[in-house]
Amino acid sequence: MRRFALFVVLCLLPLSVLGEGGGITRRDGFLMIWEGIRRDPDPTSEQPFADVPEGERGSEQITYAKARGILEDGELFHPDEPLNFSDAVLWLFRTRNVTDIDAMTPEAVPELLEQYPFIHTSQDLSVPVSSSDTLLAMAASLDTLLASEEHEVSLYSEKFQGKGTACGEPFDMNALTAAHRTFPCNTLVKVTNTENDQSVIVRINDRGPYVDGRDMDLSLEAFTRIAPRSQGVARAKFQRLGDSALVDACDGTLRRYQKRITRDVRFDRGVPNMSSVGEPVTLTSIRPFVVRSVLYPDGSVERIEDWVNPGEVFSLTPSTMGPFVFRVGTVDGRVREMQMDVWECATHG
Repeated sequence: MRRFALFVVLCLLPLSVLGEGGGITRRDGFLMIWEGIRRDPDPTSEQPFADVPEGERGSEQITYAKARGILEDGELFHPDEPLNFSDAVLWLFRTRNVTDIDAMTPEAVPELLEQYPFIHTSQDLSVPVSSSDTLLAMAASLDTLLASEEHEVSLYSEKFQGKGTACGEPFDMNALTAAHRTFPCNTLVKVTNTENDQSVIVRINDRGPYVDGRDMDLSLEAFTRIAPRSQGVARAKFQRLGDSALVDACDGTLRRYQKRITRDVRFDRGVPNMSSVGEPVTLTSIRPFVVRSVLYPDGSVERIEDWVNPGEVFSLTPSTMGPFVFRVGTVDGRVREMQMDVWECATHG
């Protein structure tokens, strides 16, 4: 069973006073909404909208959202037309995974707004959103409501140890992971026990729970960070932080990546400034590059000289804390050093 803190509704402002300007396009509006969930789109075989072809601004995010059912299927997206409140509200609900995607239809919006009243009840949903400020205010109001919502969480442990999860990895009851019915795999969520204010950051790697009234299953390690094992269930709030590739699992801050070797040779994601023990670092690029060497925290140097071509991946999993220095280069002999600081906190909370 869920309930909201009353102050959230009392702080709700009429959106008509929150922004000025000439409105916002559907493309810009969707990209702003997408940015708020801190998630990279996964590769997809989905056909892009004809008016947002591959290579255009936002095509990757918009095509992925089409594949996931966040955007309505069809030939055209109409990226330069004004964004109406009706679509903005629906996209916000869908990107925040407030319920099963199939249940979030345009017809369901009024009922969803009764449950999550993040815009004024008098708002005409057929008119365009007036500005980016208005859209940001809508997103902030919904996110605040969701973060104040209370849930029942439970634990799962030995019975499932080593079994496969819905996200394609073995379940480890000693890792900080959780099961959720709708949050995407590898989403980081801060879970706070409302009775004792103890928190833990978990990574979603499974689906469930499927017991009526429960909203998340925590691994044994995660659950015992916020409640005694003997308790079995707890009341908690969720704060969705973003994808684990973009957000640090220790404090929820956005990761920063070193992406560029030269002006023309860039990594798809790159070397993170900070990472955690046991978390793989993967390097890929659309152009060939070479990993010359890696300097480890103990001062030892591993000379690699490994050429990585497009479609290939270089991976290294740090097993100790401290600074790692990657020497990477290009086919014309240019070399750059990138340092990554590794620590335990990002893995163990």
